[in-house]
Amino acid sequence: MGAPHKGSVKLDIMTAETLFRQYYARLCHYAFQFTGDAEQARDIAQEAFVGYLARQDEVSVHPDAIRNFLYTSVRHACLNVLRHHKVVEKFVQEQTAAAPVDAGAMQAIIRTEVLAAVHEALQSLPEECGRIVRMGYIDGLKNQQIARQLNISINTVKTQKRRGLQLLRLRLPPETYLLLLYLLTRD
Repeated sequence: MGAPHKGSVKLDIMTAETLFRQYYARLCHYAFQFTGDAEQARDIAQEAFVGYLARQDEVSVHPDAIRNFLYTSVRHACLNVLRHHKVVEKFVQEQTAAAPVDAGAMQAIIRTEVLAAVHEALQSLPEECGRIVRMGYIDGLKNQQIARQLNISINTVKTQKRRGLQLLRLRLPPETYLLLLYLLTRD
């Protein structure tokens, strides 16, 4: 492009309009060959004209120089778009490759999330009920072991566990409660 040429004249509105009519469709077609996207090709062609109008003092007034500037601008813009698409594709492929999680890992994640929600809900249960539910369902103790450790009857343990599940059902979102029941029946 270089320094402004002596004698270069800014395009007046009529000449800019003529230039646009003469090259716009050609530039759109040229850009489309790179991008395969008609709307993007139109945007790139329009940007080439905007770029030319902003820098026309740096471009010779010779029609070949103007044409070369416009085609070069479109080509560079298309190559930048293609580079950007490649970067995005590479990122998506890397994310997709890293995304597969085996079933065991997914079950561990679900179990952890459910137990976190359950622990939070357990804090809102009455103290003894919460302790018995924790011992029975989280620590995995049998009713007889809980009764012995707390020095209470097995019937009290059963009643408190049943009451605790009823209260958890009210305090947990339905899907979390169902996952909790699923996890309790699998263990």
